Amino acid sequence: MAPAQYTRITLAERPKTSITSSTFKREVVPFDLKPGPKQILVKAHYVSIDPAMRGWLNDARSYVRPVQIGEVMRAGVIGEVLEAGPGSKFAKGDIVSGVFGWQEYGVFDDKAAEKIHTQPGVDILDYLGPLGSTGLTAYFGLLDVGKVKAGETLVVSGAAGATGSVVCQIGKKKGAKVYAIAGSQDKCDWLEKELGVDKAFNYKSPTFFDDFRKTVGYLDVYFDNVGGDILNYMLTRLKPKARIVLCGAISDYNKAKPKGLSSYTNLIAQRARIEGFIVFDYAARYPEAQRELASWLQDGSLKRRFHIVKGLDKAPDALNLLFNGGNTGKLVVQVSDVKAKL
Repeated sequence: MAPAQYTRITLAERPKTSITSSTFKREVVPFDLKPGPKQILVKAHYVSIDPAMRGWLNDARSYVRPVQIGEVMRAGVIGEVLEAGPGSKFAKGDIVSGVFGWQEYGVFDDKAAEKIHTQPGVDILDYLGPLGSTGLTAYFGLLDVGKVKAGETLVVSGAAGATGSVVCQIGKKKGAKVYAIAGSQDKCDWLEKELGVDKAFNYKSPTFFDDFRKTVGYLDVYFDNVGGDILNYMLTRLKPKARIVLCGAISDYNKAKPKGLSSYTNLIAQRARIEGFIVFDYAARYPEAQRELASWLQDGSLKRRFHIVKGLDKAPDALNLLFNGGNTGKLVVQVSDVKAKL
């Protein structure tokens, strides 16, 4: 039986720095949703919370258009097809993923959704984690952009997050020596004891820079998720022909005017490279990456952790967790009562 109304969260104003209670608006609207030809009605189960979402709030040129004022907040979602319109390739009960946004229900074109085929050792929630955009970002960023090789020194910032934690494990699989950077001792312990990195550093330690210099020395590949002072320092620790994978800059996303880099001339001296990338550019190759990542999940060699926040109303607060270090692993919001088996 369809509900009489449902909840959605829209963008109310563009934040100048941090997200506040006035950034988003909670709306309860009548349930008048009906799929047309080649459309589906989807009930959301889990909503992905990712650092890139902060950039989508800015009215600036980027790789996707900004979320507009009054629009449902953009987000990746795993949901269930409640009804399929005439000619749809989906059927009632199918589990699908897509950029459905912060809403309990919605009608979408078939082309906006992808059916999730469950397999042993893999949960549907993995399609927002290691088999979703964060895992794919780690895979292509490290292997195609960073081109990590056996015996090299790999450094990963934001290492306890959804992308960084997968980067660390792929790096170990490829034979690199992996050094992780995170923001608490608990996160460092998880990275060392469960994910198997060679050493994890707490960047909040007063001796962080000295400890890093003495232990690591110089690096071949730096997978950067944070930007800011950490990136500026890593630019001073480059080996010749080093590669910096510019994945994110979470330390700067909430700043009105980031202060910029001062150590970039080391790229010249070390004949090194810094390169940004967007995972969407690899869409044609997603299946190959998902097959390998899924095989690692199935044999237990790829570990993952989910931080689950319950209730769509909590989505704005969950987004802020990414910027205050409040999460470990992949951050998601559970919208419905359906539970993953993890």
